[in-house]
Amino acid sequence: MLSLSQPSWRSYLWALWAINLKDWRHFWRYPLNALSQAFQPLIWLTPIYFMGRVFSVDGQAKGFAGYSGTADYVSFILIGTALSQFIFAVFWGMGYSLKQDMDLGVLEANWLTPMPRPLMLVGRTITSLATTTVTTAVMLIIAALLFGFHASGSVLAAFLTAVPMLLGLYGFGFAFAALVLIMREANTMVDVSNFLVTMLSGAQFPVQALPRWLLPVALALPLTYGFDAARGWLLNTPTLLPIGWEIGVMLVFMVLMLLLGWAAFSALERRVRMKGTLGQH
Repeated sequence: MLSLSQPSWRSYLWALWAINLKDWRHFWRYPLNALSQAFQPLIWLTPIYFMGRVFSVDGQAKGFAGYSGTADYVSFILIGTALSQFIFAVFWGMGYSLKQDMDLGVLEANWLTPMPRPLMLVGRTITSLATTTVTTAVMLIIAALLFGFHASGSVLAAFLTAVPMLLGLYGFGFAFAALVLIMREANTMVDVSNFLVTMLSGAQFPVQALPRWLLPVALALPLTYGFDAARGWLLNTPTLLPIGWEIGVMLVFMVLMLLLGWAAFSALERRVRMKGTLGQH
């Protein structure tokens, strides 16, 4: 009589490797994907760069400095753009990957594999994060040559501060993936949610410039303090809160969002399976 052994962590790692190898090959099979990810943010930034120069006085963006604490608006925006690329990667890596599996008709088959759901979702983001790291580095190098990029602070401290923020984003990703299972649509949801989160978190401008009725919303988003702390480390700008407090906010955000996001995904995924609509699209 044959007996099936229980899956081990080694088998889970092999499954993660297989997922990422497939996604990696698929990404680089279309090299224009990489060019688009590296150059598209620069296309958005070019008008901002020239607009900033138009409104500068003697080469100094004094109005911008009054809000942000630095006249180097290019470096300020580039840091926000680089971090927002990782937000984009998590949102698309989880939510849109489920939509792709629905459209291909393989979601139910994938769900039958003896692999924990969190690993399946996280596995679909690892390649996205790796390719985003490469393309974002290329973007920063090109932007430094074209527009100038001056980060005089601690890169290591900024990176360590951003880590809990990025991990907390996985909680967002879990909840977002659950909505994709329910609504069976990803493109509009990714675009709208990514735009709102990055805009209200101050990816492209200091949140102090927001209208008074929107400022409380921005200050309630933990990602706001992640952007703010990273700029504080790299550009030595004054932060909304002491950096130690902002790091604490990031750590609390990481734990809460992972727990809440996974709880939301588990509940909604169970509901979809009970209704028998898991693979519909």
